[in-house]
Amino acid sequence: MSSPHAAAPRRFAAYRRLLPYLAEQRGLIAGWLIFLAISSAATLALPAAARFMIDRGFGQTDPVVLNAAFAGLFGVAVVMAIAGAARFYCVTLLGERVAAALRARLYGHLLTLDQAFFERTRSGELVSRLAADTELVQTVVGSTLSLSLRSIVMLAGSTTMLIVTSPHLAGLTALVIPAVIVPIVILGRRVERLSRESQDRIADASAVASESLNAIHTIQAYTREPREVERYGKAVREALATARRRIGTTALLTALVILLSFGAITLVLWAGARSVIAGEMNAGVLAQFVLYAVVAAGSVGGLTEVWGELLRCAGALGRIVELLDTPAAIASPPAPRALPRPVRGAIAFEHVAFRYPSRPDRAAIEDFSLRIEPGETVALVGPSGAGKTTLFQLLQRFHDPQHGRITLDGVDIRELDLTDLRSCYALVPQDPVLFGASAADNIRFGRIDADDGAVGAAARTAEAADFLEALPEAYDTYLGERGVRLSGGQQQRVAIARAVLRDAPILLLDEATSSLDAQSERLVQNALDRLMRGRTTLVIAHRLATVQRADRIVVLDAGRIVAQGRHAELIAQGGLYAELARLQFDSPAATDD
Repeated sequence: MSSPHAAAPRRFAAYRRLLPYLAEQRGLIAGWLIFLAISSAATLALPAAARFMIDRGFGQTDPVVLNAAFAGLFGVAVVMAIAGAARFYCVTLLGERVAAALRARLYGHLLTLDQAFFERTRSGELVSRLAADTELVQTVVGSTLSLSLRSIVMLAGSTTMLIVTSPHLAGLTALVIPAVIVPIVILGRRVERLSRESQDRIADASAVASESLNAIHTIQAYTREPREVERYGKAVREALATARRRIGTTALLTALVILLSFGAITLVLWAGARSVIAGEMNAGVLAQFVLYAVVAAGSVGGLTEVWGELLRCAGALGRIVELLDTPAAIASPPAPRALPRPVRGAIAFEHVAFRYPSRPDRAAIEDFSLRIEPGETVALVGPSGAGKTTLFQLLQRFHDPQHGRITLDGVDIRELDLTDLRSCYALVPQDPVLFGASAADNIRFGRIDADDGAVGAAARTAEAADFLEALPEAYDTYLGERGVRLSGGQQQRVAIARAVLRDAPILLLDEATSSLDAQSERLVQNALDRLMRGRTTLVIAHRLATVQRADRIVVLDAGRIVAQGRHAELIAQGGLYAELARLQFDSPAATDD
């Protein structure tokens, strides 16, 4: 994602990206414009009606004429009320729909971006873009743009009527127009810059809050609440300071324009009053002109008020556009190849080398070659940082290697559709990821169309049925955000049930039993043994006791294979594996196990 200090898009250029979303709402736009025209025409008719009352109604003793004048005035008000309400309904609903479509498009695009993007971008900032920035777009489309167009229409209409009513006074009014425009141009650029900076500071505060709330257990365990409150408070204060500067500049701009606009009205009224006293103009004409001048000044003032909002939204929309234009480094090829069916699960790493984009100076995987036969169980062991998890990520194509290739059943995985590729895997991560949903929905995440019977069977296979069925609403029980209502071992078993339900030809087990107690581990390991039959399985393990029965153990160090074979063979060979085994099996904890 671009830096907050990256060059802003050209002024209002980002608004063009809203055109496709607006085009989908042609009916609402048509209704908005029709009712805008009606309400504007009714408003512009009011000064003429006032002139008629002054020149004809007040000057006549006939009550019929007087009644007709006021009835006409009330009729105009009725039309204004109905058309104004209808205009408000159409444009407000338009804003809601456009913002919803934009929010959905942005969220969908974010889910397609590669892991490298999320390594360099804070999730809280993305949430702010989805919430605060799109909400600002909704406000502008549903209110500010409508007010802008209405002000433009009213300004054009009232200006025309000013010229028609009194060309002499209209010329006098025109003299002050440059004095009104100049402040808008000068201060408007500062408002735009401050608006973008303000949204950036809000995003920073959201990122801090999101990070802290996601780590609430650690914060409370280390009693860091005061420090986190201060850190968030600092971010909020910075956002408030920027907002204060933006509001102050906008207020100054508004005050200047209103002062100059109504100063012009006062000047015109003074000149017109002299003309009426001199008998050069009727009082009704002066009243009509003054009312049109008030409408024109109000329109200019309205444009000034919305100018800052339009600039502010341009900045927010610019950031949204930056995200939408961020390409996914990992994507399906234009013409993907099809995997042979059924998928056998033969995997080959061929001279693979990889460095993380965020750490280009250190090789995570270096000249790595490994062939895994269909149905084979291969354990990956080694010290932390050896590259075990990186191999899983490369296999699922969260990253692409800089050198070499990875094949699945003989097909380069870069030639496959991402959905087809990743549907071949069932992953059980070391830290289970549960969602704020029911137990059944969390298990069904493995296969969304699974019925209740399949969900229950998967839970029984993963030894999760007993504690899930004991919950207040059994499988329909809400598990809380990140599954906080379950213990760590229970969360792991729900994640295993999800993998069981997926029924994929390849299993990826990243310390799948690390959070279980000894009794649960035995039960789940038996279930996994049954599940692994006939499937290719890759197991990441730090606890060597869990992989002694693997068909092959591959020992990694610094991204390279240093040894491979069965447990007994590797012990006999000595080296890194034998050292790891000695440290684990000779320790008091290992003896207790």
